[in-house]
Amino acid sequence: MYMSRHAQSLDLPLPPTSLLKTIGPSFILLGLALGSGELILWPYLVANYGLGLLWGGLLGITLQYFLNTEVLRYALATGESVFVGFRKLSRIIPLWYIISTVIPWSLPGFASTSANIFHHAFPWLNPAFVTVFLLFLTGTILTVGKQLYKTMERLQTANVFIGLSIVIFFVSIFAKPEYAIEIFAGLVGRGNDWWFFPAGIGIFSFLGAFAYSGAGGNLNLAQSYYIKEKGFGMGAYSQKITSLFAGGAKPIALYGNTFTSTKENAEKWKQWWHMTLIEHAIVFWGMGLLTIILLSLLARSLTFGMDVQSGISFVFLESEVIGQRLGSAFATTFLIMAGLMMFTTQTGILESSSRIISENVLLFFSNKKGEFPLSKAFYIALWTQIIAGSVVYSFGFREPRLLLTLGAVLNAGAMMVSFPLMYILNKTKIPAMSRVGSVRGAILGGATICFALFLGLTLYESFFK
Repeated sequence: MYMSRHAQSLDLPLPPTSLLKTIGPSFILLGLALGSGELILWPYLVANYGLGLLWGGLLGITLQYFLNTEVLRYALATGESVFVGFRKLSRIIPLWYIISTVIPWSLPGFASTSANIFHHAFPWLNPAFVTVFLLFLTGTILTVGKQLYKTMERLQTANVFIGLSIVIFFVSIFAKPEYAIEIFAGLVGRGNDWWFFPAGIGIFSFLGAFAYSGAGGNLNLAQSYYIKEKGFGMGAYSQKITSLFAGGAKPIALYGNTFTSTKENAEKWKQWWHMTLIEHAIVFWGMGLLTIILLSLLARSLTFGMDVQSGISFVFLESEVIGQRLGSAFATTFLIMAGLMMFTTQTGILESSSRIISENVLLFFSNKKGEFPLSKAFYIALWTQIIAGSVVYSFGFREPRLLLTLGAVLNAGAMMVSFPLMYILNKTKIPAMSRVGSVRGAILGGATICFALFLGLTLYESFFK
């Protein structure tokens, strides 16, 4: 096993005494999800075609749940990120994760969407200026916070609870009881006189929403950072990224530790695995699916059957309907909520992608197995992405839904690769008592085929029709 010279076999720490103490890591991934597929792409499709498409959201977030929990498994068992594990499989793999993270996440789709929403609420704001401002504000928040994980956990937890509360308020006012039947029918693929796919829907747009039914792409793999920095499992022995103003210049060991094969550790492993599975099911899968349903239901209640144009026009149309029925203050509140959700998503994206890029650069270009200047590398990656995003935006790539959908297609390809890699990693590189079983292996294989099918149909539609 390719490990640090400092790596050793240790005992698993005792798991938390209550489920509430495991809450935290999944909120970061859920926060990433709220501003993409949940807020923009699925409601846009529902505004045009109805609630019969909800099955795609259910399937997408369920497949991501299984991917995320395999990421969680590896981090619990080793106290290191899955990218360190992939490096043990092949030196080439880090290069893939550099490329497949840089390309889709350098597009400033979330910041530009947020800026457009704020501009609609306050027309005197210049969207180009606001986009760049939000990117630099994100960098500032992530740079001055004392400990990176705690900054993200607090920000995304507040984002989830505040945003979800406002959405529930509007849904309670506008949704009709009879829509419940459409929701249950949509979750099994039944629309109005069609099954699964309505006539005229573009596979490109559907794949975008499907890929963003959760965090999307390589960002799902960032769950391993949050597990180990929360101190779960063998992460209790790992180090954390801190601000450059709080000792962040110190080298950090990337390679973790295994635990010894004893009856006590086997019992503790079962407890860790059980509790973290439940936490992720409640927070990421349960609250994520609820958010997809609620935001889609709101779009169904306010904009279905109306002239919904391309892009994020349906969000503006929703706000106009809210303003007509409740007053301009409520319309502005809705737009501010949407803009802030997109902003916190952008913050999470830059944080997660900078972690992934910086660590994989270090893994790819270095053969040493000791400590690395990870905090410095993280902040270089962070500010490079911010500057690159600003440049991309300045060259005219400003159509928010196009940027989001293009990024989603690229991320679908990334997830297609990650499913089989996670299976191989968790079948070969962790202690035997914690390895992935055949049932989950079959699910990961099915997910790979599913993403490959949708991606193939999208490319066929884009280039051959």
